[in-house]
Amino acid sequence: MANSKILVTGATGATGGSAVRELRAGGHEVRAFVHDDDERADGLRALGVEVAIGNLLDIDSVRAALEDVRSAYFVYPLFPQLLDATVNFAQAAKEAGVTAIVNTSQMTSRRNSKSHAAQSHWLAEQVFSWSGVPVTHLRPTLFLEWLLYPFSWESYAKKDTLALPFGNGKFAPISSEDQGRVIAAILLDPAPHAGQLYKLFGPVELDGFGIAAAASEVLGRTIRYSPVEVDAFLETLRKIPAYSSPFFTQHIGAVSIDCRNGVTGGTNDNVEQLTGRRPLSVQEFVEKHRDAFKPVAGS
Repeated sequence: MANSKILVTGATGATGGSAVRELRAGGHEVRAFVHDDDERADGLRALGVEVAIGNLLDIDSVRAALEDVRSAYFVYPLFPQLLDATVNFAQAAKEAGVTAIVNTSQMTSRRNSKSHAAQSHWLAEQVFSWSGVPVTHLRPTLFLEWLLYPFSWESYAKKDTLALPFGNGKFAPISSEDQGRVIAAILLDPAPHAGQLYKLFGPVELDGFGIAAAASEVLGRTIRYSPVEVDAFLETLRKIPAYSSPFFTQHIGAVSIDCRNGVTGGTNDNVEQLTGRRPLSVQEFVEKHRDAFKPVAGS
């Protein structure tokens, strides 16, 4: 049937992958748009997902992937070409007759953001809204997955001290799994959400000390929070090749200051209202990923 499929970009990533799994668990027809035909693509095929190979910076491959698609999820990594990818996707979706787009933006997106990436996300929201294709924008706060990143720990081997640049800033961290459930729910029934912007939060607003205490409660050992100055944290990132790009570090620095200034704060019940299930707490996330918090033997 024409326009029967759901397209998910970033399907080998955190939010896109979670959305794919949620959709397939419900037996829905999914096409994944991925950059490389590798073992991760094979993993999607094993789930019964149709895989389209392409690049969001190549409008022809985007247009081909959107053929016979009724609703589509758009996400782009922290790279400078977000606006190019957005224009390609919006135009291709319009040509293909796509009836709904779900766009992941950022909590810190605004016209005057100091983050180049967050400002581009605000502009991308405007582009999608101009396109004429009904769109729903998602603005998640900081992810619980920060707790799994090597740069978040004073010693990744010991995993006993969270060393983050958020000062005393509070936020209600959300898991990519919960955002994936929101994405899937809207893709399946997009009409009521067209034109809406949803801020997504976890259930409880905490500072770094509260997050460390919650992790300690589950793990049965003391996890400490050590606030790190922003510049010092960025120096740490620059020493890790996967996170050292100037675009990425500039964004993280600006987001850290935003967190300190309350921009990422607050909470609401949007996740529960949209999916029928409340989001994971810090404790539930840590329990679910308990193995990732184990110190390395001998450290």
